[in-house]
Amino acid sequence: MRDKGEYLFTSESVSEGHPDKVADRISDTVLDAFLAADPGSRVACETLVTTNRIVLAGETRGPASVTSEYLMHLARMAVRDIGYDQAGFSWKHAHVECHLHAQSSDIAVGVDASGNKDEGAGDQGIMFGYASDETASLMPAPIHYAHLILRTVSELRRAGDERVAGLLPDAKSQVTLRYVDGKPVAATSIVVSTQHEEGMDQAEIKRCLIPIIEGTLPKGWMCEEDELYINPTGKFVIGGPDGDAGLTGRKIIVDTYGGAAPHGGGAFSGKDPTKVDRSAAYAARYLAKNVVAADLAERCTLQISYAIGVSHPLSVYVDLHGTGRDVEEAKLEKVLRDLMNLTPRGIREHLNLNRPIYVPTTAYGHFGRSPDELLGTFTWERTDLVPELKTAFAR
Repeated sequence: MRDKGEYLFTSESVSEGHPDKVADRISDTVLDAFLAADPGSRVACETLVTTNRIVLAGETRGPASVTSEYLMHLARMAVRDIGYDQAGFSWKHAHVECHLHAQSSDIAVGVDASGNKDEGAGDQGIMFGYASDETASLMPAPIHYAHLILRTVSELRRAGDERVAGLLPDAKSQVTLRYVDGKPVAATSIVVSTQHEEGMDQAEIKRCLIPIIEGTLPKGWMCEEDELYINPTGKFVIGGPDGDAGLTGRKIIVDTYGGAAPHGGGAFSGKDPTKVDRSAAYAARYLAKNVVAADLAERCTLQISYAIGVSHPLSVYVDLHGTGRDVEEAKLEKVLRDLMNLTPRGIREHLNLNRPIYVPTTAYGHFGRSPDELLGTFTWERTDLVPELKTAFAR
């Protein structure tokens, strides 16, 4: 985003009941099941959901105790937790198929450690991380507030709060913010569409949502009433996978930075942490966030690249967007490589990724979340490198 002048920038979010997020949730449920049974499991699981049908496909390598029948049961339980027991998509009645099979031996031989060879990257690719000081979570403000609106509605719905009675799991949001000289100052338009029970009218849904939307934004940021679009089609009863098919990995911009930063070539959900599509994107966010948290810059974009079967990254690139505080980017690239081993094994060990921690990532973003030391989730959101970065740059 630009550093000068006035402009508008928009990001969107989708709820855990959106069809693509249902698919992400099921894929990471499969991953967590394998990692719980064996932290060294390999998983690449894709999910398709549509009207009363769930299809699992992909490659795995793990203990025989994780059976197809068990995974199909877990898929149903995931749908139940999201809240779908509707005629067109029900955890009880959906037909579930499992077509997972053994991982390719050609991939395994390149990735596995053996002899003097360290574990290689699970694929080639480029991964990006980003951080900005415009919110406390060091995330871009448009995606931060788009997530927050839907997450607040979801938490109230799950708690049975009367304020959202009649609202159902599928929902989308979109937030447009006005920036002045690179800083967000107000919302200019907001869109929220939410699935609802038959019989609720648009005015009733607005009465439910307006106080929630206003409460999530900073004081004075609410847009004008004629720029607030709530269920603009007027009716949204048929939703979730019954309204639209969902696939794993189709919401990569929602999962990351809402379009405020580049994205690499791969999605995250359903992939074990030997896949650098996921683990290196987490490492890139971790490093970029620590740079901004150390007050070395207002914004930081970091790119890492890999080749399949090769352990060390081919490149590390840092862009501070002209906001660096007497920091040379070339030196920062070297310092970051010294502070963190960016091999697949190094990333997994540094961030403790070989655990069943991935289901919570499947809705409301993989980044900008609070680390939970008890559960071990979102370790890539820690800012524990700040002291070393400050020392390296004499702060």
